[in-house]
Amino acid sequence: MEKTVRVKYLIASDQDILWGLTINSVGYQRIEKDSPYPPRNHPTRYLFSTEKGRVLDEYQLLYITRGRGTFTSDSQKRITIKEGHMFLLFPGEWHSYRPDLATGWDEYWIGFKGINIDNRIQHGFFNKEKPLFNVGIRDDIVQLYKQAIEIAKEQNTGFQPMLAGVVNHLLGLAYSQNKHASFEELKVIKQINKAKIIMQENFHLDMSPEEVAQEVHMSYSWFRRIFKQYTGFPPSQYLLELKLQRSKELLTNTAMTSQEVAFEVGFENSDYFCTVFRKKTGMTPIAYREMTQGRNL
Repeated sequence: MEKTVRVKYLIASDQDILWGLTINSVGYQRIEKDSPYPPRNHPTRYLFSTEKGRVLDEYQLLYITRGRGTFTSDSQKRITIKEGHMFLLFPGEWHSYRPDLATGWDEYWIGFKGINIDNRIQHGFFNKEKPLFNVGIRDDIVQLYKQAIEIAKEQNTGFQPMLAGVVNHLLGLAYSQNKHASFEELKVIKQINKAKIIMQENFHLDMSPEEVAQEVHMSYSWFRRIFKQYTGFPPSQYLLELKLQRSKELLTNTAMTSQEVAFEVGFENSDYFCTVFRKKTGMTPIAYREMTQGRNL
């Protein structure tokens, strides 16, 4: 049966490498049901036997938009891949994947390397034990892959940084959408979003995180744990960040004194406000005002 294959292989200059992320390949292929995989016209650079698997010297982010199949790696036992799934391949790790003969699949992929992605791996944003991202069927993700293919096809000056921007967008979507889906399964998104609204509207009042948890009908221990996972902040820190952001606005856009700003955003005394502000920003409230408002000439 007819197969659609679009793939570009790319080179990167020393200057491109300094950008922090370079793209080596990008492509799309449709595998019809009952067809061999990889297809016979698959580019030999990435041709592999699904029985023997392979090891790459780059990362690859694949997106399946039709069909289903399986994925296996050194770090991951055999898992089912379905349409709406993305999965990340890691350099130096053996892996294998293939579509089911009964369905085939449509796959987009982009291969890349660089210190930017290495740092994200080092800091735990992505890891070999969790290579799968359930992002669903999203036109914006498809369009990003298509955009990358077009950029790679034309290879205008500066195409590598442009492709790096696409990869960063794709990785951000994979990370955030998968995280959102996991919270949807816990059915707590509405409660956490309600808590955020309550805190945004009342941070200047003497409202404790425990009171917020009560407002959204959650035990505080569970609320604190889920809130931090969802927002990246413990509830108390989130409230503090809201106060600091509002204080920055007031210092920049009003003539209020530092003491007035402190009371306006909910600090009990101006000395504590100054201490916290300086610890977080590296400067006093007055110095921050001078920096953002400018000084009279």
